[in-house]
Amino acid sequence: MRTRQIALVTVLVPILLCAGSAAQPALGQVPSESVAAPAAMPAPGPDLAARVADLEAYINNTAPKTLIAPGPGHNGWMMTSSALVLFMTLPGLALFYGGLVRRKNILSVIAQCFGCAGLVTILWWAFGYSAVFASSGSASGASIIGSLKFAFLRGVGSVPNADYGPWVSQSVFAMYQMMFAIITPALIVGAIAERMKYSALMLFILGWMLIVYFPLAHMVWGVDGMMNGLGNAKAGIRAIDFAGGTVVHMSSGWSALLLALILGPRKGFGRRPFMPHSMVLTAVGTGMLWVGWYGFNAGSAVAADGIAAGAFLATTLAAAVAGSTWPLIEWITRGKPTVLGFCSGVVAGLVVITPAAGFVSATGAVIIGVLAGAIPYVACTKLKQMLKYDDALDTFGVHGVGGSLGALLTGFLATPEVNGNLNTNLTGIVGKTLWIEQLKAMGVTVVLALAGTAVLALAIKYVLGLRPAPEDEEQGLDNLDHGEAGYHMDEGAY
Repeated sequence: MRTRQIALVTVLVPILLCAGSAAQPALGQVPSESVAAPAAMPAPGPDLAARVADLEAYINNTAPKTLIAPGPGHNGWMMTSSALVLFMTLPGLALFYGGLVRRKNILSVIAQCFGCAGLVTILWWAFGYSAVFASSGSASGASIIGSLKFAFLRGVGSVPNADYGPWVSQSVFAMYQMMFAIITPALIVGAIAERMKYSALMLFILGWMLIVYFPLAHMVWGVDGMMNGLGNAKAGIRAIDFAGGTVVHMSSGWSALLLALILGPRKGFGRRPFMPHSMVLTAVGTGMLWVGWYGFNAGSAVAADGIAAGAFLATTLAAAVAGSTWPLIEWITRGKPTVLGFCSGVVAGLVVITPAAGFVSATGAVIIGVLAGAIPYVACTKLKQMLKYDDALDTFGVHGVGGSLGALLTGFLATPEVNGNLNTNLTGIVGKTLWIEQLKAMGVTVVLALAGTAVLALAIKYVLGLRPAPEDEEQGLDNLDHGEAGYHMDEGAY
């Protein structure tokens, strides 16, 4: 110990002596400036109490009093969540859908997912983020679209936007929300798979983002959105949506149904089976979707906090229970549980828990899981068979029906014991009439999705055409749209 003290003194004393000699002129030396101006005193920093208060705010994910900077833990989690949500689309959804289509159409589905990623990213940079998350400045305090304040991501940097996340860089928040905007139109691909031209679909998605997604996302999540009951005290419809039951799943699911009806069924639909060409790819894609969904749901807390932890728990329970319920029903009614049933159940559970993930208890998540495994199952098997519409990969049955179910169940099962933010603006209706507000938001979502889809689809059908010629459709969209094939079995490429 004494040796260490001697060594420390040996090192520090010369340093201090040198620093002192550098600060004072040598004996007899005249300073270079005979009269030096007094140094400006630095501005006083936050006192200890303020600094401790900001540290507590960081831990509790509340707004800091003096510090204006991102918190490394929260920022790190949100960057990870952004990557996880992109992982859901590429490669998760691409493989999930790709395995379900026939071999001659796998590349068309993958290309449509990539196309969504590229197109939506450009729109998001140009004005999409601003249209959704910039305040409109409306005098009523309840708006349907934002402004161009953040157009071209102007002013979107490392400093947090306190309206959405006090400890997360706004640039990270913008990228996180962009991943939601990418996957939402990609979900529509499932309903119209194998029969819509790539050019027509990209044009449809361009218009759909402008007419449906951007306004709906602002109304539900924008700081002054008219359906943001959680964050806007002046909201006209006091609904809640934790991670996208209305914005993502209902909008895409209901739009997908109408687009499929306008397109018409695939050639041969009802006369021959359309079997998945690779359940292995679909199963791998399902696993990727499940993993990525933790970023989707737990990341929607916009922090690595207790609410995120609750959403993580609820997501796991709902997916596992629904993924067991769906094949159990198959086992009882058809004699065998299928891998497709496991995959469909897991995805349905993830969809239905999405709007409720940060609001419900573990028991609530289990209830949601059971219903998610049963009701979408009926929609995908009985309802579709009865009404004879060609929802190719069950986008409406899982996302349209499942998203609607989740939005409604959130109104019944949300509790402030899980998320104390429910006490901010919704104290009088949580556990009472919140479900009525949910129904109102669901109604607006369905009307907007169907109206926007009808206008766009009919206009594109008239100007460009939606479908390829029957003989080209029979040949497959891989070769027609992309000049490629997913497999070359005849050339020995195994």
